[in-house]
Amino acid sequence: MARKEVSEVTLPAPAPLYVPELGRLESVRRLTEREALFTFTLLRPKGLGHTPGQFIHIHAFGIGESPISISSPPDQTESFELCIRRAGSVTGALHLLRPGDKVGIRGPFGKGYDVEALKGHDLLFVAGGLGLAPLRSLIKHVLDKKQRAEFGRIAILVGAKQPTELLFTDELDGWEARRDVHCEVTVDVPDALWRGNVGVITTLLPKLKRMDARNTVAAICGPPVMYKFVTFGLLEMGFPESHIYLSLERNMKCGVGKCGHCQVNSVYVCREGPVFNYRRLKPFPESLK
Repeated sequence: MARKEVSEVTLPAPAPLYVPELGRLESVRRLTEREALFTFTLLRPKGLGHTPGQFIHIHAFGIGESPISISSPPDQTESFELCIRRAGSVTGALHLLRPGDKVGIRGPFGKGYDVEALKGHDLLFVAGGLGLAPLRSLIKHVLDKKQRAEFGRIAILVGAKQPTELLFTDELDGWEARRDVHCEVTVDVPDALWRGNVGVITTLLPKLKRMDARNTVAAICGPPVMYKFVTFGLLEMGFPESHIYLSLERNMKCGVGKCGHCQVNSVYVCREGPVFNYRRLKPFPESLK
């Protein structure tokens, strides 16, 4: 049997999750000293096709790639937004990009929030620090005028170490001004200009007097140390375990369950999450540390 020449062999198409496609930076908006909101488009005419809570891998050519949560809602199809903190070589290189520059995009990865299952419920968002970035995707989706009637009362609790670290301050002001949203913001350490709440984010839970815990679904995202205290606080308020969701953004690397960096016991966060129901995590208390 004659061997085929290499040029005659039909190779399988590369899996889209493994091969980056080109994206273009459209704009950058500075949020804090370390964080900025980047707006990208894909060079191919299609949307990202994500659900709230998913993440992508973004590649800075010649440097490497990093997993970043998607901050824009799924109905924003012509572009997508990433809130990127300058923390290492890859994110440092991304902060040097200018509009028109190209990057590599892989994803979206993981499992986000089941938006259909949230309909008909009151919703509580609890965001600590950078945790507001991934929650923003779901918040903006449910507050959109096309979706708002599908959900009941909405409460948003946001915490940061100090006022200068608060993200999306213009949007926080807008949410606080809405009559159909209960929005509270707190900081651990106030400055001379701060006139709001002071204390850790759990000090805001008693302000949720109008929320019906049995009919409210909570979405929590923030530093790991926050999860245990917020979760236990909600359970004491009467929230069912099945109504508490946590986003575990811990040590993401490959995004496809191969490297083990994100593994918690038998769970691969990048594949089974990063959004988890508390009942799924309850047997693994180390996930809440």
